[in-house]
Amino acid sequence: NLPSITNAPKLETLLLWRNKLSGNISNSISNASMLKELDLSRNLFSGPIPKTLGNLRHLEWFQIHDNNLITGSATDHEWSFLSSLANCKNLKTISVSGNPLSGVLPTYIGNLSKSLQFFAAHNCELQGIIPMEIGNLTNLLGLQLGYNKLSGFIPTSIGGLRNLQGLSLSSNKLGGPISESLCDLERLNVLLLGLNKLHGSIPSCLGNITSLGYLYLDSNKLSSTIPSTLWNLKDILEIDLSSNHLHNSHAI
Repeated sequence: NLPSITNAPKLETLLLWRNKLSGNISNSISNASMLKELDLSRNLFSGPIPKTLGNLRHLEWFQIHDNNLITGSATDHEWSFLSSLANCKNLKTISVSGNPLSGVLPTYIGNLSKSLQFFAAHNCELQGIIPMEIGNLTNLLGLQLGYNKLSGFIPTSIGGLRNLQGLSLSSNKLGGPISESLCDLERLNVLLLGLNKLHGSIPSCLGNITSLGYLYLDSNKLSSTIPSTLWNLKDILEIDLSSNHLHNSHAI
């Protein structure tokens, strides 16, 4: 188990990743009040993510991916620990991927640090919709919500994340058409929307995202033709449109 931190007033970095540490993450971790970097990933930690993390007001880097952590009590269907992390105004990275957190993404995800650049909740058994408030995180460079059970539409507010370089929403239950608001992501390099229930046509304006290198729209219910604008992408390396309902295109 992780020993209780009783007195470490100057500790700024705690890296314990890739070990065999188990048990709960102690609430006492908040006693290291000057902590900037906390990485407990790739261990065997279980139990809830402590809400006392919000007392780490200087925290910038928070990684707990690939453990066996949960959100809290059986009735804690929203990620209440995110509410406490909203107190950490310098946060740049949150990675909780690979934990059986379940529940839904709360609307107060939009209250997280405006400095946040990377949010990863890949393979967390998430359900429900992606809240519109995620569009408040205007400095995000990477957003990973793939391999969950998310449903509903891709919120148009994601189009306001103008600094976004990577968006992974693959392997969910997202439906509806692909919003043209995604075409506003002028710095996007990776767009992964495969293995969902998206339907309708492929927006031709995706061909205007000149920075796009990887476009995955495979295994959806997309119809119509392949827009010829995709072949204008000078830096594109991979396009996967397989397993859809696309038909005759003279664009190839």
